[in-house]
Formats: sequence, structure tokens, C-alpha cells
Amino acid sequence: MDTKTTTEKTGENADAAATAEAAAPVEEKAAIALDKQDAERETEPAAALAGADADEAEDGDEDDELLAEAAAPSSAGIGGAAAAVVSAALGAVALTGTWTGKVVSERETLLGQIKTSGSGTPAQQISEIYGDAWHSTALVNGVFALIALLVAVLVLVLPGRPAWVRSVAVAGAVLGGLGLLLSVGTYFDLFLSLPTTGS
Repeated sequence: MDTKTTTEKTGENADAAATAEAAAPVEEKAAIALDKQDAERETEPAAALAGADADEAEDGDEDDELLAEAAAPSSAGIGGAAAAVVSAALGAVALTGTWTGKVVSERETLLGQIKTSGSGTPAQQISEIYGDAWHSTALVNGVFALIALLVAVLVLVLPGRPAWVRSVAVAGAVLGGLGLLLSVGTYFDLFLSLPTTGS
């Protein structure tokens, strides 16, 4: 009886030890798995932060590129607007006359007086004193009108200009074209001819 009981107890103890030994690796495996999960949880925020930093850096680069792209057209837009205003101003100056044209006209008048002072006929005096001065003024105004027309056409040809810039450029082109037409007509005596001595 005692031997059986001892054997049974020994058998029970062996079974319990085997069960404990079998359960120990499972518990160790579970503990290792839990440790891995904790480590992954700890590294996930770091990886997320690193990814967020990378995204922010990319967003910063994109913002810099957008700012550079926005700055380039704005500078180009300022240049186009200034050119349009200049073309309109030059066109108006070509119609009203310039200080340069006045100086050239007075110089031609003085040269005509010197050439015809004493031996010039009335027709020569009219041609040298008034005709040359008249033609010189028309030539200078025509140059200003041509520059206004060319600048206005350049602004209109370039793409991406605002509507008001294009409107000013059109005004400059119209004024420059009109000034050029009047200057050519005046230079070649198409509108008014020089007076003659018989009149």
C-alpha cells in the first residue's frame, strides 16, 4: 500500500514536473512575444515621428519650390507691367513731341540760317530753315513711336500677362502706331507740304 502510494505520488510528481517543464517554455515564449510586442510599440512612435519628419521636410521642400515658382512669375509680371507702361508713355510722347525733337529741330534751323545767310534764295531758305527742322522733328518722333510699338508688341507676345497689362500694352501699341503713321506722313510731306515762294 505504501509502495503504491509512493509510486502514485512519485508518478504524480513526475507528471506535474513534466507539465511544469512543458508549461515553462510556453510561458517563456509568451513572455518573449510580449517583450517583442512592447519593443515594437516603442519603436512605432519613433518610426512614425521619423516618417512625420520626412513628410515635413518634403512639404518644406515643396513649399520652397512653390515660393520660387511664385517669385519668378511675379518678377516677370513686374517687368511686363513696366514695359507696357513705358510703351504707352513713349507712344504719347511720340504724338506730342519730345525735348530731343525740339533740340534737333532748332539745330537744323540754325544750320539752315547759316547756310542761306546772304546767298540763299527764298526756296532754299524755306527748305533749309523750315523743311529740315520739320523733317528732323518728324524723324525723332518716329523713332520714339517705333520703340513704343516694338515694346508693346513684345509685351503682347509674351504669355501669362494679366489683363490690365495687356490692355496698357494695346494702348501703347495703338499710340505708337498712330505716332509712327503721323511721323512718316510728316517726314514725306504727305499731310502738309512746305510753302512755296509763289504763294
